[in-house]
Amino acid sequence: MQRAVIVTGASRGIGAVIAKSLAGEGYAVCVNYLRDEAAAGGVVEEILGAGGVARAVQADVAAPAQVGRLFDSVDEMSATLCALVNNAGFTGGRKDFIDLTADDFTAALGVNLLGPAFCTQEAARRMAKSRGGSGGAVVNVVSQAAYTGGNRLLPYATAKAGLAIMTVALARELAVEGIRVNAVSPGAIDTDMVSGDHADRSRLEKSIPLGRVGLPQEVADTVAWLLSDKASYVTGAVVPVTGGR
Repeated sequence: MQRAVIVTGASRGIGAVIAKSLAGEGYAVCVNYLRDEAAAGGVVEEILGAGGVARAVQADVAAPAQVGRLFDSVDEMSATLCALVNNAGFTGGRKDFIDLTADDFTAALGVNLLGPAFCTQEAARRMAKSRGGSGGAVVNVVSQAAYTGGNRLLPYATAKAGLAIMTVALARELAVEGIRVNAVSPGAIDTDMVSGDHADRSRLEKSIPLGRVGLPQEVADTVAWLLSDKASYVTGAVVPVTGGR
């Protein structure tokens, strides 16, 4: 039976590139999205056009009932779930600390921390050897904001920091079940989040030792490696994809 992977937040940006890359590696890909059905459909069409297997599934990863439905959809693909990429993220926009509300924290923690926890729990229930599974691998997409604090992104940075330590904790707990848990921590990547005027872009690139922003494909390649057997002795790692910054 074909291997299946769920990629959350895969309708655009880094998530879309990860989904397409993993399809190229032979996975049947569940392309999760929250609102943009058309964009998710476009990712699926591109995968199908290249001879791959994919389907788009709407679900809010911060809602446990919807997460359960997301994972049940893999059964309809006639594939075996062996990988999960927790990519869905939400910054909430830049805001001064003194102006933050409880809702700001709730939203950021829901998508960036609780969502990966709920998804990994569902994945573990299916992959765990003690439950009849064959093991598998999970990759969380963290952020360098978890270590730098970001710039007026406190709820987001805090949630991503929590996800980084959750990666280590789950790696230790789930190892006995044959499940590896790792993370990638992107720095400045060429997506809408780092778009800006030429002067801002130039200053940013000068602050990066490698002299440029990263490409989404470079993050996707790191994710693919962590999921693969080539990383079979790697678990609990948070791999920076930052250009040295």
